[in-house]
Amino acid sequence: MLDPSSRRIARPRALALTTALIACACTGAALAAPESGHTIAGPGGALYVEVRGSTPGTPLFMVNGGPGFAHDYVHCSEAWDVLARRRRVVFYDQRGVGRSDALKPNQSCTLADQIADLDAVRASLGADRIDLLGHSWGGYLVMAYAARYPEHIRHLMIVDSAAPKWEDTVFLFKDVYPDGIEKQGALGFAEALGDSAAYATDIHEYLQMLFWSPDNRDRFMKHASEYPYKRTVNELLNADLHKFDLNPELPKFKFPTLVITGRYDMNVAPSVAWKIHKAIPDSRFAVFEKSGHIPYFEEPDKFVRTIEDFVGAP
Repeated sequence: MLDPSSRRIARPRALALTTALIACACTGAALAAPESGHTIAGPGGALYVEVRGSTPGTPLFMVNGGPGFAHDYVHCSEAWDVLARRRRVVFYDQRGVGRSDALKPNQSCTLADQIADLDAVRASLGADRIDLLGHSWGGYLVMAYAARYPEHIRHLMIVDSAAPKWEDTVFLFKDVYPDGIEKQGALGFAEALGDSAAYATDIHEYLQMLFWSPDNRDRFMKHASEYPYKRTVNELLNADLHKFDLNPELPKFKFPTLVITGRYDMNVAPSVAWKIHKAIPDSRFAVFEKSGHIPYFEEPDKFVRTIEDFVGAP
């Protein structure tokens, strides 16, 4: 999560990166995968939507992290294309980022807006019910969407998500990467003065702390500068998200729910995922033992098996 209030990259996520994130390092094959994108008329402007796969039935919606990142980073993994062999997998660029319309001056960008945009994407595809998966900040958004529109959820998947109360998100960076945090701290003054190079360096340091495997980290970092990001979107949502507490909503969830965490997620401690799991009746809990914040990138085969076992036939 990228939290502008602290000038630090990893605070209540904007979880995206997250605040959290997150952007992924793509393999050449994933980068070369074809797109089938189009735009729809959303409540606040055009929204870019990409659909992979063509199998009829319930689609799987993937809501990416941020806030502020476009969905491009999720194509760091071929897991989605494997899943798309049996079902449609839907991605979209959130309000104000990527190939969706940029925010107009003084345009609203709140949690309520994000929920409305996601529902507009669902309605545009004619899907009365969906299998909904959110990663990082996207995990928070899908919990909020499910609380608002439970009738549209067939299965819910919450992956390395921010806490239901934004400020309760637990970060482990300072305990595990004190050297990286010190580097970030040295950039604070320059960032406060609007130094874009310092901010980019800060994000670079942050991203390197998201992985279990150094090899995966290095693979990721080769492409880490390629993903669209809008800092304004991050700042607007961070200002709004502190108003909400989703904890009272989780025990009301009646649809099948799967909560996933990487065992070595420094961006959102696994204890956050465990508490979400315990709060949702009859939910499943899955730990990826060789993953940090992005299990679909570090353990893609296991990720596909886990998701397909959970959602079943389209």
